[in-house]
Amino acid sequence: MAAAARKKVFPMTELNRLPFVNSLNSLTSATFAKRPLAPLLAAGLLALMAGCSHQAIQPRLAALDASALGVDAAEPRPVSEDLSAWWTVCGDAQLDALIQQALAGSPTIQVAQTRLQRAQAQEMLSSGADKPQLQLTGEVDRQRFTEHGLYPHPVAGSTLTTGTLQLEGSWELDLFGKQRAEIEASIGQRRASEADLQAARLLLSSQVARQYVQLGRLQAQREVAVRALAQREEMLALIRQRVDAGLDTNVELRQGQGAVPDTRQQITALDEQVNLARHALAVLVGRAPKSLDDLNVSLDRLRTPDVPQSLPLDLLARRADVMAARWRVESARGMSDAARATFYPNIDLTSYAGYNAIGLSQVLKASSLQWGLLPAIHLPLFDGDRRLANLSVRVADQDASVATYNQTVLQAVQEAVDQVDSVRSVARQQSEQQAAQGHIESAYDLATQRYRAGLGGYLTVLSAESAVLAQRRQAVDLKARALDTRFSLIRAVGGTWLPPATTAQPLVAPITQNNPSLSGDRS
Repeated sequence: MAAAARKKVFPMTELNRLPFVNSLNSLTSATFAKRPLAPLLAAGLLALMAGCSHQAIQPRLAALDASALGVDAAEPRPVSEDLSAWWTVCGDAQLDALIQQALAGSPTIQVAQTRLQRAQAQEMLSSGADKPQLQLTGEVDRQRFTEHGLYPHPVAGSTLTTGTLQLEGSWELDLFGKQRAEIEASIGQRRASEADLQAARLLLSSQVARQYVQLGRLQAQREVAVRALAQREEMLALIRQRVDAGLDTNVELRQGQGAVPDTRQQITALDEQVNLARHALAVLVGRAPKSLDDLNVSLDRLRTPDVPQSLPLDLLARRADVMAARWRVESARGMSDAARATFYPNIDLTSYAGYNAIGLSQVLKASSLQWGLLPAIHLPLFDGDRRLANLSVRVADQDASVATYNQTVLQAVQEAVDQVDSVRSVARQQSEQQAAQGHIESAYDLATQRYRAGLGGYLTVLSAESAVLAQRRQAVDLKARALDTRFSLIRAVGGTWLPPATTAQPLVAPITQNNPSLSGDRS
């Protein structure tokens, strides 16, 4: 409307003198004088009719009852961008540096940050639409006026310059909450993006830590293989001595010779896996694949994070991905509310005040002053069911966001419980494996001594050696798994071991570190 007002190049005082304009003004004034409430009553009736047409379109899904899953409800709340440095409990400065590099330069984090910036800008855009708008307009127009149009002589048929200098303002009254709902939707999206960024940071830090442990596992397996190669080469030298002395046959010699290249092949395969693990870790950190080719990881240098006696009950409120899904439900609800508000009248106020004249020398004279106030009400009556279709789309989006939230909640609880069971299982396996390895190492030493003394055969040594190597490899795997499962558990509970805010029952039974049987075990 303000734009239309600017195009009035003929002074308003002259326009009002035209006969048909005077007649129209008189008719309108008379109608409003006799029935001043008629337009408002008509608008109210139309609003009531419009408001009843969309009530049948309602969401079908509801959020899961978190208490039925044994955790606190995931009420929407802002997520802090500060990520707890949980990885420092491992006491490895090399791991700390790699994770900090990853958080600072990973493309994954940069993508999440960009999405957050976009959501923040969208929130500003939505908030601005709810405020009054004001702009200053200055125009100069050189035109020829038609001889058969609205304007009389001497303007008709002449070519003149017109000028306009005025302030224009507009304000859409949010009587039915459309703009407020859109603002709430944009706030939900912004907070969901903040939670996404936090979730991405936690996921990336856990991935770097787990890949770091994987690299350490492979290098430890290589050390086991190198140690086995040295033992087999030493045993091969002993076999040659016994063959030369007539104490062994070529059968034992061929067996000893075959064990050496087999171990070398294992070392070569492990070298390949170590290089691939280094490449994967470098890419996670945001560096070139070959940049970590000299990186060495010692599992013995990593402290295994202690697991508290009980896990936090407010699990869902800690997990950023659950909060992101929850905020998207709120955002979708806001968009649904905004779509419902389109069924009610849209009322806005437009005004302008300034100068308009034919001839630039006349623009700033007091007689060239013009102003206007244009209140308006808009209510589409027939739109081919486009508003109904738009509302149906928004309600479907809301149901989809609720379904996604429910799935995220179930997955979060499952991940936490699964990792708790894995932590317990690995702890028990480590206890049993250590006992088994002690006995098998002793048996291997006895078999070797008996063979050196000529009291036992080489097949007994081979059998004992195979069992020893298997136990050494398993010890490395279990140590790596103990770290990996704890890293996964930390991520599953939101990245921190802070005590729960309530005194309710914990999510899982207590976990005792020093007792191999693990109190609360469900086996």
